[in-house]
Amino acid sequence: MKTTREVSHYYSEVLKKTEDLSTNACTTSARPPKHIIDCISRIDPAVNNKYYGCGLCIPEGIEGCTVLDLGCGSGRDVFIASQLVGPTGHVFGVDMTTEQINTAIAGQKFNKVTNNLQNTTFRTGYIEKLNTLNVPPQSVDVVISNCVINLSPDKLAVLQGAYDLLKEGGELYFSDVYSDRRVPEELRR
Repeated sequence: MKTTREVSHYYSEVLKKTEDLSTNACTTSARPPKHIIDCISRIDPAVNNKYYGCGLCIPEGIEGCTVLDLGCGSGRDVFIASQLVGPTGHVFGVDMTTEQINTAIAGQKFNKVTNNLQNTTFRTGYIEKLNTLNVPPQSVDVVISNCVINLSPDKLAVLQGAYDLLKEGGELYFSDVYSDRRVPEELRR
């Protein structure tokens, strides 16, 4: 199990673009649907170049919803979701790496110009400490996370924090890496 410091170092210092990933475990193998491809085409290329997710975890029918992306990285899924929630919805992204959040914030300027969407907020923080993000309890309709929860040293805290922020009937969607058997130590490292 990698420490938070090791994960932060990898995603902020080692990785500079998607091609720098040292494994293909965190890649998306299926082509997204056309409406998602269209959303991606309207996102700042600098944001897309730092995408490290492993799937699509954004549900349909989220117009007007409040969405929280755990481990948002450079913000790609936040910007996709912001287009789907529309001007009456809002999408929060949280990530522990300042470098990734800075890319996301720069991407906001690009997206505000091209899409006139001002419905995104990025926060630097830990997904294990969602109560420190100044997001009111029971205020989120949908929580998403793309290939991040597996990196957390305290998955129970992540899930409890997400639960505490979700409105009654709210939903959690995530795409992640998992194993159905013990992973040899050399692969874990």
